Amino acid sequence: MIFSEITEKEYEKFWEKHPLKTFLSAPEIGKLREKEGWKVYFVGLKKNKKLVATAMLTSHPRRFNCNEFYSPRGFLLDFNDKEILDKFVKEVKNFVKERNGYVLRIDPYLLNKERNIDGEIVEGGVDNTNILNELLSLGFKKVSTDQMEQVGWMFSLPLEGKTEEQIKKEMKPNTRNTIRKAEKFGIELKELSLDELNQFEDIMIETGQRKGFSIRKLSYFEDMYKLFYDKGQIKYYKTELNLKKYIERLKNDIKEREDKINSLSDAKYNDGQKKGLNNEITSLKKRIEESKEIMKKENKDTITLSGSMFIMIQPEVIYLSSGNYEEYMKFNSQYLIQWEMIKYGIKNGFKKHNFYGIPADINNHPKDYGIYEFKRGFNGVVEELIGEFELPISKKYYLFKLIHKLKKIKK
Repeated sequence: MIFSEITEKEYEKFWEKHPLKTFLSAPEIGKLREKEGWKVYFVGLKKNKKLVATAMLTSHPRRFNCNEFYSPRGFLLDFNDKEILDKFVKEVKNFVKERNGYVLRIDPYLLNKERNIDGEIVEGGVDNTNILNELLSLGFKKVSTDQMEQVGWMFSLPLEGKTEEQIKKEMKPNTRNTIRKAEKFGIELKELSLDELNQFEDIMIETGQRKGFSIRKLSYFEDMYKLFYDKGQIKYYKTELNLKKYIERLKNDIKEREDKINSLSDAKYNDGQKKGLNNEITSLKKRIEESKEIMKKENKDTITLSGSMFIMIQPEVIYLSSGNYEEYMKFNSQYLIQWEMIKYGIKNGFKKHNFYGIPADINNHPKDYGIYEFKRGFNGVVEELIGEFELPISKKYYLFKLIHKLKKIKK
């Protein structure tokens, strides 16, 4: 077997057909990291002149004239083939060492153990403990979940072989009803162009300030757009609601209920139904008044509710980022966005709709458990990835770990 640097084109051709490919291991992400000061290498292992393993290695200078190496969602190979894995790790380690690397990080796009919708391990399901143990035997060290750079736990909805009707039927009733209401509200989904991405950034800033997390700069969203849009692999959406049209719908709903009440006789057994309809009318009138107040405050008929970013690279549609304006969350527009993209996935032959990150160990109801609950309503499965690993390349690795530990204690 022969190890060497390969061209980006060779790597991309291998990546395109590999079962472990995802957007993070795409060459475009290498270009994004280059803009952020990283150097990018493509390496491969050939057996009988045919590529059997590849990796995109990114390198960034750190202290003491050392370089940190990271292979985003690498490696691309058959992790069950011990001969290829062992040889590739040995060669990559030498490659990194020759370039003053002190550590190599990898986070394969590989399940750890198969889990169900509740996060429980599926008996007899996929179990890659043997691969984890093999990586440890090769000198890799497991990184704790809270220190990982990428998502370690996800929630996905399998789409292959399913129809829209079947998927909608399998949703939780509350999710299905919420989608129906959002459709009835007249919420519109609008795709954003490159020049309109500042609108998406505004939504993310508001969400980040409210929830206490930092967000990407506008330049990141623009770069991602430029890298993936021409290939049809990225979409940015915002949801809008025309309040004038919404109010008209509410007025029609009120009339329907009033007509229903008038059609009922004065018989005692209709009292309960009339009471329920009157309560609904009161609620609808309240919505009308709230909508008028919003129009007055915003001084416009149409308001923006939320925004979302999706990556579409076979075999999955990935729900990568999203945000909402808090005061308009009651319209539940994110439910509608998900449903529209699920339908997009079915229509275009994607195997799954990946809702992406959820908190680790969801059975302990961690902070942000509501994120999992929202995604769970659409049905699907919890996916626990095998995790992130660090391979020490030189003794300076331990010096860096000590410095990091001392900084943490100081904080």
